[in-house]
Amino acid sequence: MEKIKIAFLLFIVHFSLFTVFTGCAKKEDTVKIGVAGPMTGDQAKMGTDLKNGVELAVSEWNEKGGALGKKIELFIEDDQHDPKLAVTVANKLSNSGVAGVIGHWNSSASIPASEVYKDRSNIPMITPASTNPRLTERGFENVFRVCGRDDQQGKIAAEFVAKSLKVKKVAIIHDKTTYGQGLADEFKKALGNAAEVVYYGVVIQGDKDFRAVLTSIKDKKPDIIYFGGIYPEAGLLVKQAKELGIKAPFMSGDGTIDKEFIKIAGKENAEGTYLTFSPDPLNIPTAKAFLDKYHAKYGEHGPYSIYAYDAANILLTGISEAGITDGKKIADAIHNLAYDGALGKVQFDKKGDVLKAPYIVWVTKDGEFKEYWKPERE
Repeated sequence: MEKIKIAFLLFIVHFSLFTVFTGCAKKEDTVKIGVAGPMTGDQAKMGTDLKNGVELAVSEWNEKGGALGKKIELFIEDDQHDPKLAVTVANKLSNSGVAGVIGHWNSSASIPASEVYKDRSNIPMITPASTNPRLTERGFENVFRVCGRDDQQGKIAAEFVAKSLKVKKVAIIHDKTTYGQGLADEFKKALGNAAEVVYYGVVIQGDKDFRAVLTSIKDKKPDIIYFGGIYPEAGLLVKQAKELGIKAPFMSGDGTIDKEFIKIAGKENAEGTYLTFSPDPLNIPTAKAFLDKYHAKYGEHGPYSIYAYDAANILLTGISEAGITDGKKIADAIHNLAYDGALGKVQFDKKGDVLKAPYIVWVTKDGEFKEYWKPERE
């Protein structure tokens, strides 16, 4: 009987050790990549665009054998564009052992989340869409963005308003978020004395009725209304402004340039709205292969789908160049990359910003967004 007990105990120990070691090996069988953004809620369209772009890149890598000889595994998290939830998501992804993160989408989420990634082994974070300058002004070597900055697009918007439209009076609104207020303030700063700011005010993200603010603006008779914020509020602002008889056109930034804006505002109301964003990828030769594959798999691309795709490819290339899933080494490899992607050549400066971020002005016409104006220097 004793021999049977001993044999049984030895079997249990052997089985436990086998489970532990095979379990550990299993964890190392994949290269884990995090994706974070607003996957649900009023900005879910942007989170879906981000996720789809990353998924497409990862599927292409996996078809070729993955990274470091291992399959790439995606961990998708929803931050609901909430700063506190973004921190929770960042901790969850860090605990999952991700080698890097594509995200977040909103600046108000990316900035606090980046603190976590920095503290957790310098996990590289590449945002496709967060444009607030503060994100890359803190000296974090593991933080990158493939898009431009608000001080860049704010300057282009101000140049367009002053030189092309030659307006005299401007009203400025923002949604009090890191992105919205930051963009509005950069526009105001760049505008300087070129036009008189007759109104500067705020709306609350998530509210549905902006008539009180718009009535105050109407009394000031501005030539244009500039909004720093995202498409859900932008659409309602434009729609309600038209209902109040305000004839001044609206202008906004990259957070508004999505078809959802036109749906919310209504085709006729959205007509003539100006927006700052990068050039149309349909006119970029290097983007054709991406667009063909994306359209076949997901349908119409969103404004930041291509940015998410390039961000994922840059992260995976950095991992391959580093030869290891060590945060610092991956970040160093990314800093040294000259990546030829769907958007063209992408290189980063010491801050993690792209060396070239071309912004132009678009206009909403016939229910579509069309390229409209480019600064003289380009």
